[in-house]
Amino acid sequence: MEDYGLDLHCQMILDEYRENQETFAIMRKVVTDELNRCVSDNGLYVNAIESRVKSEKSLAGKLELKGYKYMFLSDLTDILGCRVITFYTDEVDKVATLIEQSFSVDWSESVDKRKMYELNSFGYMSLHYICRIPKSLYDDPAHPAVNEYRFEIQMRTALQHVWATMYHDTGYKSGVEVPYEHLRNLTRLAGMLELADEQFSRIRTEINDYRRRVQGLVASGNFDEVSLNGDTYRSYLSLEPFRKLIEKIAAINQAEIYHDALGPYLEVFSNLGFKTLGDLDRMRSECFDDAYLLAAHQLGGTDLDIIAASMALQNLCAVYILKQGDGQRGLEKMFDTLGGTGNANRASVLYSHAQHINLVQ
Repeated sequence: MEDYGLDLHCQMILDEYRENQETFAIMRKVVTDELNRCVSDNGLYVNAIESRVKSEKSLAGKLELKGYKYMFLSDLTDILGCRVITFYTDEVDKVATLIEQSFSVDWSESVDKRKMYELNSFGYMSLHYICRIPKSLYDDPAHPAVNEYRFEIQMRTALQHVWATMYHDTGYKSGVEVPYEHLRNLTRLAGMLELADEQFSRIRTEINDYRRRVQGLVASGNFDEVSLNGDTYRSYLSLEPFRKLIEKIAAINQAEIYHDALGPYLEVFSNLGFKTLGDLDRMRSECFDDAYLLAAHQLGGTDLDIIAASMALQNLCAVYILKQGDGQRGLEKMFDTLGGTGNANRASVLYSHAQHINLVQ
């Protein structure tokens, strides 16, 4: 064992640390597993969950500098250190709530450094909890110290973490004093990153609010008030607007329905000039009967027992295109949009079927 030249008191603390390596390993696994479970079970997506047991060399250095502050090893709160790095500032508080539910928090030792409004504090605006593992989470008479030693959990955003790492490397590890102008530039950068952190959270909140408003409008049937885009189209599809038509088509041959993707049709709608969900829903309503008749002509005389759900939407678009007078060329453009060029034959066949039910103008 390495001799660090510590006084007797600090050497006793270091010896206790050496004797409890198994305890700290168990603590690390229990805490890390619980943090991952909390995040996963509550649908949070974080940047990283990190943990480490303080190295012997690091502890010896701390005892050499500040050993007078500690009576026992249990007085140190960072032998085990964990960090949860979130993407957004508001998620720090969500993680904190989960930690409060899982661990025993020592509030007298915990600190919210986000409330320290110093000029260079951005990278250190972490929320620090000092915790213990409760017996409800882990209880083994063979390892009672697992529930006795405290540990630290830091919660911060990814930008705060990046900044803290950069500032620590450039400001301290070099071992020389950093000129004022460089520290000033670092502080200016901190302000930019802090603003970016706030804006990312604000923008996400606004997008989520927008999506909730859209979902409310879609659910209430106010389609003309909703612009047609990827988000609103997904909300519209959640209402299963084409289900009645495809089930009616499937009944022609008592066929099974294969549910394929309807997302590719969004570009078709754009080509047709649709601006709102109202435009799309009117096509569904006004072309429903003819889309069914077209399917009946396509399937008549066949023994197909599996059909794609997209057949309903394909026929609705085809009927709409033909009623607009765009003919076979319009159908070819639709198929090219959906599957690339070279679909002229598919368009020709569909055009031929449409002629038989007088859809061609």
